[in-house]
Amino acid sequence: MKNQTILPLILLALLLSCQTEPETTTIQSPQGGLQLEFLLSDTGIPQYTLTRNGAPVIDTSGLGFNLRESGVLREGFTLVSTEASETRESWTPVWGTQKEILNHYNELLVELSEKGDNPRKLNLRFRLFDDGLGFRYEFPEQEALKEVTIMEEYTQFRLTGDHLAWWIPADYDSYEYLYHNTRLSEIDTAGYNYNIQDRADRYIANPHAVNTPVTMKTGDGLYLSFHEANLTDYAGMTLGVQPGNTLQSELVPWSDGTKVRTQTPFVSPWRTILVADTPGALLTSNLILNLNEPNQIEDVSWIEPMKYTGIWWELHLGKTSWSLRQQEGSWGDKGGTGHGATTENTKKYIDFNAEHGIRGLLVEGWNQGWEYWGRDTLGYFNFYTPYPDFDIEALVEYAKSKNVALIGHHETGGQADHYDAQLEKAFEYYNKLGIKAVKTGYAGPVTPTGERHHGQYMVRHQRRVIEMAAKYHIMIDAHEPVKQTGLRRTWPNLMAQEGVRGMEYNAWSDGNPPNHTCIIPFTRMLAGPIDYTPGIFDITFNQYKPDNRVYTTLAKQLALYVTIYSPLQMAADLPEHYTGNPAFQFIQEVGVDWDDTRILNAEIGQYLTVARKEKGTNKWFIGSITNEEPREFTIPLDFLDEGKIYRAGIYKDSETAHWKDNPMAFVVTSTEVKKGDTMTLKLAPGGGQAVSILPVE
Repeated sequence: MKNQTILPLILLALLLSCQTEPETTTIQSPQGGLQLEFLLSDTGIPQYTLTRNGAPVIDTSGLGFNLRESGVLREGFTLVSTEASETRESWTPVWGTQKEILNHYNELLVELSEKGDNPRKLNLRFRLFDDGLGFRYEFPEQEALKEVTIMEEYTQFRLTGDHLAWWIPADYDSYEYLYHNTRLSEIDTAGYNYNIQDRADRYIANPHAVNTPVTMKTGDGLYLSFHEANLTDYAGMTLGVQPGNTLQSELVPWSDGTKVRTQTPFVSPWRTILVADTPGALLTSNLILNLNEPNQIEDVSWIEPMKYTGIWWELHLGKTSWSLRQQEGSWGDKGGTGHGATTENTKKYIDFNAEHGIRGLLVEGWNQGWEYWGRDTLGYFNFYTPYPDFDIEALVEYAKSKNVALIGHHETGGQADHYDAQLEKAFEYYNKLGIKAVKTGYAGPVTPTGERHHGQYMVRHQRRVIEMAAKYHIMIDAHEPVKQTGLRRTWPNLMAQEGVRGMEYNAWSDGNPPNHTCIIPFTRMLAGPIDYTPGIFDITFNQYKPDNRVYTTLAKQLALYVTIYSPLQMAADLPEHYTGNPAFQFIQEVGVDWDDTRILNAEIGQYLTVARKEKGTNKWFIGSITNEEPREFTIPLDFLDEGKIYRAGIYKDSETAHWKDNPMAFVVTSTEVKKGDTMTLKLAPGGGQAVSILPVE
């Protein structure tokens, strides 16, 4: 009898214990270095942790939402089921930085349900890679939730310390800022003069929040980067800094303050965390690409990575203007002496490209409406009617005869609704002409009034642009865009984006300091390719803008073609600054599409050296850049093929070169190299070195 009494008591104690202890489940990354743990708190809050080799990377962090229709969806959950699986596959990108991409992860699907009558359901899907974590929310179809309006998303990243961060403010309209480097706790825009208070196309709601990707270094030397993948029909995510070294998602709102409007079933974008021992390992991660869907374009023969020149830099310098007719207050008038996009001027660029083997030619300011750009005027751009001094049909034929491809331009001034109304007709127009690449732009406040560049309205709009462009076999280079989140895997006609404080800031502002291009590969470029527009040889602009300049050496401008990746790379300077300059040989030779990428050395904000192998060839190119400090590196050439001899063309800073005092001093030499050799790179302050390594036939 005594034993029969004790046994039920033990069973009851075990039952009560099971009811009060949080439910847990874990998965490891394929090689076991990272471990993800999912758990429910004692009040039913979904939470997760991430550890690396047993040490915490992300402490216990909560998940959930606030929904307008049905309130907070954050606690009171029970665990319905879990399912673990492994995926290992390889896929071939249409273009990119390497020939094949391995997609290897362990997955955990968690199904949750609230308690009570008519409970709401929420699933969480975690994918753990060897170099990081992606997770998303999945809302199944259900009676308790049909129409959904998200007011807040409560995704947390609770960090293990006050990490060092490279960040830009959470501007709902722009990523065009210099990066700050502070502790997480010091993220505060109050101490910086951004001069945006009177700009309708800039808005910072939270001075203690950042745009993504945001990259960090921990006290024990680990590198982290936080971003999102597959941003589809959802608001862009910024990250607010909260007490306890915690980041929390803050979504860019619609004009009425709501964040996301949708209906079940739907999924959120993936929330991503890259984890690396070195900053260079961040650059070779494919986690964000792997979290996107496979290519949806069956025939990709028309998609063509290329180098291009353009009637562009002369507009920023004020040599000529975007608009044919000048109107006071228009952004299209930079003080130039005439219209840049004329038939005669365009033919000069075509001839230059044909002579030097540069495939693409961008022409800005060709279509009617530029005289109203930046003024308080609606619906002024016409995307299929050229100015009378621009014979587009004749120029397309002339370019084709010279094997030059014209790149079209659709500046919207931010008026997305006006662009939508002309979108299909505009792409059909280009398709009939044979133009297969378009640069889009959204420089101005978004219309409908009150919407933001990074909100759900513009996410939907820019997806329509990408898909419509694919329908008409047109590649897209988007400026003032929604952030890149790996959609180029699914829609490989999305070639490049700006979304960064680019080269043009050197032409009409205080410029980009020498360390800027040593930061953006580890921050903005983790999202995807950058149309940074390198290649400025006339560093000081003495003829046009003597008070402005580029803050690098000329040799560093060459190295940027390798360190800043884009499948569309611009030779941005005026043709007359390239003619007769031996440094232009490197721009002619350097690739834009790659089979292999090696990070030879890297330190965020200080230096970066990259080697890339051109797609389908045995040609290698090296770019090495530094900040204000001079550097000297010795690099092994162990990536070359055994038994082959190569000719290395070396474009380097001269002994007296300096970004400030002597920026255009460079030396060109050449030598034979082979596998096993080493090469010494000597970089001036603010300088760089570019090397072409071509096989000797």
